[in-house]
Amino acid sequence: MQLYSFFNSSTSYRIRIALALKGIAFDTIPVNIRVGEHRAAPYVDEVNASATVPAIVDGDFALGQSLAIVDYLDAKYPETRLVPHDIEARARVLELAMLISCDIHPVNNLRILKYLQGPLGLSAEQKDAWYRHWVAEGMAGVERLLDRYGHGEWCFGDSPTLADVCLIPQIANAQRMGCDLSPYPRAMAVYAKAATHPAFVSAAPDRQPDYTA
Repeated sequence: MQLYSFFNSSTSYRIRIALALKGIAFDTIPVNIRVGEHRAAPYVDEVNASATVPAIVDGDFALGQSLAIVDYLDAKYPETRLVPHDIEARARVLELAMLISCDIHPVNNLRILKYLQGPLGLSAEQKDAWYRHWVAEGMAGVERLLDRYGHGEWCFGDSPTLADVCLIPQIANAQRMGCDLSPYPRAMAVYAKAATHPAFVSAAPDRQPDYTA
């Protein structure tokens, strides 16, 4: 399997974690989104029509969008499920994962931040304020869900799920952007747990072949 990835992309980070948790061997093919490689014709035409990262190529099958990739991996490699079968447990995991992937990430990813500073002319300080505002809004919701329904060492139980796969990259990005995460102790406890887990450690941005400081 091939993974088209950018080291600092939180969505790529999700898939690196998922592949590691499932023990699936893969080759990393770096796509530098900072210089627009994700918009280059060969990548868009042959790998990922949405012109984003990540994408996987599994034999003759190519797929983008991190949540779709996790669903595919769960279906093909079900031994270590990331979305539970149980109806209520599945719904709870998806609720938190989608809060992150649909409410926080889309308004704070690189192309949005570039647009804020480019065509809209926001200063770096205004851009950073935007980022921190939406992280605070979203993480407050994450913390409420974990306080109300979370259990075990991970978000929902004693083994990682898609909720954890989405949460850890989001926290890592928020830390990098200087966000105050002290109001979210339950989420940060999960983050601390992940810091000791080999799959999460191996997936970290600074462990990737395209990492640059």
